[in-house]
Amino acid sequence: MIYFPNAKINLGLRVTSRREDGFHDLDTVFFPVPLHDVIEVITHSTSSADAVTFTHAGIPIPGEASSNLCIKAYHLLKKDYPDLPSILLHLHKHIPMGAGLGGGSSDGAFMLKLLNDKYKLGIGLDQLKTYALALGSDCPFFIINEAVQATGRGEIMQPITCTLTSKTMVLICPGIHVSTADAFRKIKLSTNAPACASIVERPIQEWKNNLINDFEEPVFNAFPEIATIKEKLYNAGAAYASMTGTGSTVYGIFDTSPSLKDLFPSHYQLESIVC
Repeated sequence: MIYFPNAKINLGLRVTSRREDGFHDLDTVFFPVPLHDVIEVITHSTSSADAVTFTHAGIPIPGEASSNLCIKAYHLLKKDYPDLPSILLHLHKHIPMGAGLGGGSSDGAFMLKLLNDKYKLGIGLDQLKTYALALGSDCPFFIINEAVQATGRGEIMQPITCTLTSKTMVLICPGIHVSTADAFRKIKLSTNAPACASIVERPIQEWKNNLINDFEEPVFNAFPEIATIKEKLYNAGAAYASMTGTGSTVYGIFDTSPSLKDLFPSHYQLESIVC
């Protein structure tokens, strides 16, 4: 069975308070984007001591395989469903990693859905979201996978009306690693800002000066190159441009497909998507 985990962007991102559990309360709109990884699961013909035989292609995946959220998702379900067979798992990475697009979280959430469907586990939507939250704060979004207002750690979600039909979205990933922990340490709290969802529901022409990502200030100060990407997108005619998550990807939303030839260095990953 093959599934295609998609990316997401943040339409606005406010950090509203620091919590006693070490997390932060957020206010954002998660919006799914048709930029995909690929995961394939095949039942292993023979029992494997490791339960998951993992291969991958595409963008190189650093670190130990055991830290991959697809593998963690398998073992999370295996605890409650011990009859899950050993599997062959292949992951093709296309969504940039550590770039604010939620690719790893999406992989983990889609793995839960794939295993549930393939092996007919009968897990309901609410329980899938609970499993996903055990993998990461934004993983439950990919179980719902539609535009939502997200608060709390990002796990409290309410569907909203937000359509970008006929718009062109350009994603620019410069390959700069931004430390999420450092970004949170430098963040200034948004205590009186309007909810991101209330702004997103306005015409997109009103977003530029109102829909803010709080992480832009500390990240742009540390990496002016990322700020330059946003400036170039506006100069190219974007109706709205913003960094997503804690970066380093910046997106621009255009009324028509823009000409960005030679605007960015060749080593940047550039994706143009018709919404």
